[in-house]
Amino acid sequence: MGVNFPNESPEYRRARERLLQREVALRREMEAVAAEIRALPPGGVVPEDYEFDHIGADGVPAKIRLSELFRPGTDTLILYHYMFPRHRSDDRRGPSNGPMADLPLEDGPCPSCTALLDNWEGAVPHVEGLGANIAAVAKAPIEQVAAFAAHRGWRNLKLLSAANNSFKRDYHGEDEDGQQVPILTVFHKGSDGVVRLSWASELLFSPAEPGQDPRHVGTVEPMWTLLDLTPGGRPNAYEQIERQYY
Repeated sequence: MGVNFPNESPEYRRARERLLQREVALRREMEAVAAEIRALPPGGVVPEDYEFDHIGADGVPAKIRLSELFRPGTDTLILYHYMFPRHRSDDRRGPSNGPMADLPLEDGPCPSCTALLDNWEGAVPHVEGLGANIAAVAKAPIEQVAAFAAHRGWRNLKLLSAANNSFKRDYHGEDEDGQQVPILTVFHKGSDGVVRLSWASELLFSPAEPGQDPRHVGTVEPMWTLLDLTPGGRPNAYEQIERQYY
């Protein structure tokens, strides 16, 4: 059953009804894609139980294995490859205050990744409450990552550093030149305890059409998907993130 809103024109209603049919088709396709993601055959076994740097409960740098990131009774781990340091081609200004303000630009955090993690910070308890585990993996030293996280006010998101292992290189979170890549990787632990890659945002490596964003994590970027619903749409993300977050 259709709806109407105050003072809308017949032209608006006709155009909105046409668009609604596309939205219904998009919903159907999104559900179908999600079902196919769940139905993928088992991915490759992780080549090693990677050891990451993190900040322990006592506030001291410590080590944690990939297998230890799965809380008891859980079998899913979502790891975002945080571009910290940023890509060398990113010439947006760095933080103007806080612990990273004095870092060389190329050593600082990516503004876009930072915005995404800001968006996720409040969602983490809900995601983990539903049985998944989630963390962000940087390449910068864990002390820098932790200091920046504290400055941003992140309390829920687990931060890791892969400075001393090959995880990011092995899972395409780092290219052959050592530049960081913002891929999202999902791992599954089977009943036999074996951890395998379940899914990764490989859309990142499929060139976008002119004027498009990569959108490899497009459905999990609340800030941009909200703006997609507005008359102005999403602004140039590369330029706007600099002004908004630093």
